[in-house]
This record gives sequence, C-alpha cells and structure tokens, in this order.
Amino acid sequence: MFRQPEGETLHANPEAPADGKTRVTWIGHASFLVQFDSHSVIFDPNWATWMGPVKRQQHPGLHLDTLPEVDLVCVSHAHFDHMHRASLRAIQSRHGIMVPKGSGSLVRKLGFKRVTEMAIWEEQILDGVDVIHTPSHHWGARFGHDTHRDYGGFIVKTPRNNVYHAGDSAYFEGFKEIGKRYPIDIALMPIGAYEAPSGRDVHLNPEEALQAYLDLGAKKLIPMHYATFPLGNEEPSEPEERLLKEADRLGVLDQILILDPGEGVEI
Repeated sequence: MFRQPEGETLHANPEAPADGKTRVTWIGHASFLVQFDSHSVIFDPNWATWMGPVKRQQHPGLHLDTLPEVDLVCVSHAHFDHMHRASLRAIQSRHGIMVPKGSGSLVRKLGFKRVTEMAIWEEQILDGVDVIHTPSHHWGARFGHDTHRDYGGFIVKTPRNNVYHAGDSAYFEGFKEIGKRYPIDIALMPIGAYEAPSGRDVHLNPEEALQAYLDLGAKKLIPMHYATFPLGNEEPSEPEERLLKEADRLGVLDQILILDPGEGVEI
C-alpha cells in the first residue's frame, strides 16, 4: 500500500492542451501524463512514498484525485519503481493497460478492463491512441527468477507529435534504430541511478542519455528517473547538472526541457 506524502500542496489538475497541441507533464521519477486532443496516456505511474528502504525525495507533481480521465496506461517493465501496483490499482483507464510480454499476470487483478502484452516493435491502436513498444537495454525480472518478463520503451503517436518514453535503459545501438523507424518530437530519457550499488550496466548516465537522444534524432529532451527515489549513489543534483553541462558543450542546451514535478510543456 502507499499513502500520499503530507505537508506539501501538490500541483493542481493539469490544464487540457490547446487545440492542436500535445501536453507532457512530469509527475516524478518515470511517471508522465501525456494529453492530446481528447486523449490522456500515463506512463509508469508511481505515487509511492517508499520504494523498499528508499524514501521519495520529491512529492508527486499531481494528486491521483486530480488526474483527468485516462485513456491508457503504459508500463515499461516490471521493476517495482516502474510497475507500482498500488498506484496502478488506483487508476482507472478506458482502454486498460499495456505491458511488455510476460508481465500481464502482474496486473490482471488490478481492475483494468483490458491487459495488453506487447512484443518489441508491436503497434496497437485503441480509439485513436497509437502506441509502439520499443527495445531497450535493461532487464525485466521483478523477483529475480522471473527472467521471462520483457522490457522496453514506448512511442505514443499523436496526430502532430510523437512522444517517446525510454523506460529504463543503458546505452545501446538500438536508439539509432528507433530513430530511423519513427520521428521523435519529445524524448523522455532516464538520467539517474547510473551509480547503482549493484554495479550493473543497466542505466544511462547523463552523457549517455544525451547521446541516445541525439541518436534518436529527437527535437526535445525531458529528463526523468532522477531526484525522486535515490536509487543510485550519485548526489541528487548531479544528473541534471551533468546533463546541462554536456548539452552546453555540444551546443544543444536549448533542446533540454527541465521540468519540476507537476510541470508540463506543450508542443
């Protein structure tokens, strides 16, 4: 179970985007709300205060009670910080939930009308919401032994923009292939937990995240997976500082959009 953090006012319900616009709102960690036309999609929803022994550092940017009607939930993989079952149980969506192959059993009893397991490069269109499941370089087991569970990212195609959520990933050549197959307008890229206690090469550091963004050929980068749960040994401010420093060095600083939890951007 989870509870809402106390002692701080959360951001209000995000405004619906202007006609013809796509609005992307960062909730915190890897959780985003994407709104376009009359549709709303939420990625990796997590309102937890604790992830095991790790306490959340920033309050969620949106309160569950203020979410607009959600059309679809997309979960990138079964790790606890991305597939938070209590948060998922609290969300109702018109068209259910999309998860990678092998993870459907973890969410079938959470109240969703439909559970769709997706293979890599599979595309599903549900009432105007077009979603593609993309590859990543990570791992999908939730309990250690269940290595059959897949993992990846998602592209949500809107009538005017494509929004890419990378899930969790280390750097790999697959970012180039994703960019070749689909034009990306906004890339939601993880930049934290690279100094993981396990030492496994499963997360992008900020410089690698920027290189992956360039490989994608995307137009704007919004960082995520940092300054929420301290899952790595790096200082909380380090990922953002390193990202901005590298973007400045490469002359793409104007392409980086830093959001506070609850803040959104329209394109």
